[in-house]
Amino acid sequence: MSTQAPSPVPADLVGSVLVLIQFDVCEEFRLDQLQQTASARKLSKPIMKQAAPAYVQYQRPPVVEPLEPLILESGEQLQGEIKYFDYGVVSLMFRHEFAAGWDTLVQLASRWVWDIDFASRAEPIVRRYLERIPGAMVKPYPRWLSEDYFIFHIREAAGSSPAELVRNHGLAIAQLVRGERVPLSEGECAEVLNSKMSYYSNDLSVIGWNAAFLYDTPTGAETAIQLLEYANSQLLEFRHYDELLTEVLAGTYDSFGKNSRLFVRWRLARSANNLHTVLLEVVELTERADNAIKFLSDMFAARLYRLASARVGVPDYRDLVEQKVRTAEELYHYMLDQFNQSRAFILEATVVIILLVELYLAFRGRFF
Repeated sequence: MSTQAPSPVPADLVGSVLVLIQFDVCEEFRLDQLQQTASARKLSKPIMKQAAPAYVQYQRPPVVEPLEPLILESGEQLQGEIKYFDYGVVSLMFRHEFAAGWDTLVQLASRWVWDIDFASRAEPIVRRYLERIPGAMVKPYPRWLSEDYFIFHIREAAGSSPAELVRNHGLAIAQLVRGERVPLSEGECAEVLNSKMSYYSNDLSVIGWNAAFLYDTPTGAETAIQLLEYANSQLLEFRHYDELLTEVLAGTYDSFGKNSRLFVRWRLARSANNLHTVLLEVVELTERADNAIKFLSDMFAARLYRLASARVGVPDYRDLVEQKVRTAEELYHYMLDQFNQSRAFILEATVVIILLVELYLAFRGRFF
């Protein structure tokens, strides 16, 4: 009597884990030069869940090219691509396919989120790729800021609708989004699930500050993936502006403290002009990053982006930058006032001296 091996138990979940690592490397990329790379292609239009008009597109489409697979010590292999945004951000997206149960996916999430430093693995890759295109970078930065983000995309879930997923597996979803090894409290779980969104009856998005859970088709999920990538690049840009303005303001305060004497304050015009130049650069770069992509008629994409940007912290850093911009503008006008007062005093003193000299010469000729 022959025996047959037991058939494998079907996995509860089928999908992919996406690891997003971004670096702010320069002020701007010359995308036309990047396109000359043999394997590069232009990402012309974002993918939408519903049909969108032609003007819903990238203002300056990023350039994309494939990466070699990233292999972890555990043997897991991740396929990847690298994307260049015109405002100086490099974005790497690594993808790992899986078929597993909820417990296995939660363990993988906690291990990847906390135990593996993907940024340190990705930075040498970025440097190697940028060495080929030095002319495409405008004003490279000596130090790079980085952001990472994890996306758990579920394509198939055994016999579950989005509502059933939240009801039956909400705790596991919250653990995935937070990358936690142990179950969260009911209150914390409710806070995580408060950020859920659905467009159709068969999709679900739960957005967190360092990870997101997506239950959707590959095409449907691409909208959220691109929006999450864009939101994180915005966060990276505003972090850069925040550090830049902090450094500039600190240097200006120091310069102003040293130049408090009347005649030395004459030099404040140069410092004020330098500060004003930085302000104009920040405003220009901010507008360029803000206008990089338009979702003018896709209301779901707009709502999803607002949720994603709020969750990752874009509004918080934007507020910090705007406050420092206002402070810098006030300081700029104050420095100009101080300079103008010093100049007026010196001009008045010069006029008085000239008058005294003329009086002296006039009276000297009369009495001598």
